[in-house]
Amino acid sequence: MTTHATTMMEVKHFDSPDETRPLPKASVQVVKVGNNTLMRGTFEPGWKWSECVKPSAGTDSCMVHHVLYLVSGRMMVQMNDGTRQELKPGCASVVPPGHDAWIVGNEPCVAVDFTGGEVYGKK
Repeated sequence: MTTHATTMMEVKHFDSPDETRPLPKASVQVVKVGNNTLMRGTFEPGWKWSECVKPSAGTDSCMVHHVLYLVSGRMMVQMNDGTRQELKPGCASVVPPGHDAWIVGNEPCVAVDFTGGEVYGKK
């Protein structure tokens, strides 16, 4: 006999987040659904991780593992080894710990992070 766990659908909206984290030149909304913590970040032109988040994170580079989907804008990501990749709308990417990132151009960048929301922007 097979038993199935009862599950319930859970729906949340980033416009009514469980948590917000105002950061310099950025805003972050966090929602918790099931066992997942998702984050939507809006990064303004001029935002750079090493200038805007590093002081609150307390690390030399971003040590958060990200699984990202870029909704709008453009973001350059540079790994500690110097490897660079520009993310554009529609890109899905995995960015391991040990990187810097900054906004390219004059348009805000909106990204949804499926893994980093629990700790991003925290010490």
